[in-house]
Amino acid sequence: MMEVFGKIQELEDVASYSKHDQLVHGIINAINDKVLTQGSMLPSVNKMCDELGFASKTIVKAYKELKDRGLVESKNRLGYFVINEATEQTVKVALLLYAFHPFQQTFYNTFRSALGENIQVDVFFHHNNMDVFETILGNVRKQYGMYVIAPIPNLRTKEILKTIPENKLLLVDRYEPIGKSFSHVTQEFEISTYMGLKDLVESIRKFDEMILFFQPNSDYPIEVKRAYEKFLSDYNIKGGIETSYEKGSIKKGTVYFTIGDSDLWGILKDCKEQGFEVGKDIGVFSNNDGPVKEIICGGITTLSTDFALMAQKAAEYVLNREKVEVVIPTVLTRRISL
Repeated sequence: MMEVFGKIQELEDVASYSKHDQLVHGIINAINDKVLTQGSMLPSVNKMCDELGFASKTIVKAYKELKDRGLVESKNRLGYFVINEATEQTVKVALLLYAFHPFQQTFYNTFRSALGENIQVDVFFHHNNMDVFETILGNVRKQYGMYVIAPIPNLRTKEILKTIPENKLLLVDRYEPIGKSFSHVTQEFEISTYMGLKDLVESIRKFDEMILFFQPNSDYPIEVKRAYEKFLSDYNIKGGIETSYEKGSIKKGTVYFTIGDSDLWGILKDCKEQGFEVGKDIGVFSNNDGPVKEIICGGITTLSTDFALMAQKAAEYVLNREKVEVVIPTVLTRRISL
């Protein structure tokens, strides 16, 4: 323990350092010099007070910063322990997403790049499974300085998320009403889907019917289904809902509305095999844009939020810790398919 105090006291003459800085950098130096290694116990707050003469609140604040950086963890009634020797990182981030869909890969790549090299990002996937969601958060709780989470719409979600300090939690993608003080960078589904369909109504009327592929108990937003059903009713459009596209079932005169890309690829493959022309024989409308949808079959009409912008805003929150409440706009991009 005396070597740890020595590393802290070595910095007393650094004029630009406050006592807080002295504590943080002294412990970091102790880790770098192998005085402390992974699993080592730090001096207690009371011991620090006795040896250094610092106020307890100064020591608690320094330990909190080390925790936020992912270097230290506290164990109830046991004390503080070193859990990571990567002292160059300024914060350690847990990123919890639905799955590695192409659009979420766009989010991750932008988020990772915007944060810079000194911030560690660990990615987890809950696959819209509440038990997995709860287990992951239970396992990583108190181990990260920031939690960026795509929440599951569920009655259990609020209580699970409220176990994370509000200044360490950012909701992304889906919004869940867990409290006014929590930050979020999310998208909106119901109104934007309805308005997108409304803007396409004249193109949709050129076809005989419309089919939405919607899988219950999946990560598909239920708001999209509600907006679609309201649109059919309001505009007297013949349509229906199926759980997934079945190979070979393609039919001329139909507009196909897809959320999952597997349905989209199956439809386009059958179009090619049967010689159907997309945009003429059938219409196609898809959620979530991407580079492939810009070019395949002359271009697929999409309704999508800007996941790169969402990721940029999320990274800004991690770096600045300034409260944010942003809904990223959803944009209709019209192409040849509808």
